[in-house]
Amino acid sequence: MGPVTGDASEVVLSKQDLRAVAAFAAACAEAALGVFEADQPDDARPRAAVGAAWEFARGGERGKSLRDTAWAALSAGRYTDPAAGPAAAGAARGAAGE
Repeated sequence: MGPVTGDASEVVLSKQDLRAVAAFAAACAEAALGVFEADQPDDARPRAAVGAAWEFARGGERGKSLRDTAWAALSAGRYTDPAAGPAAAGAARGAAGE
């Protein structure tokens, strides 16, 4: 993990740290994708966000495309079963780094 700077609540992560976090989040989100896709089988936005997170975790750049897929995944959660779908889509959004 990167050094702690400023006050005790501020943590600076290196790109390597961010890639590790993205990989962990993507793996966790993949486990939840089935819940979302069972409710919304034609909506690929959360899966695209997880794919973008894996791309970043494996050496891709962190930029607009990653942010866009993250926010699209969040939006997808608004149209699902309120018991589980939003959480699965939110996990995908988190994996993509937003």
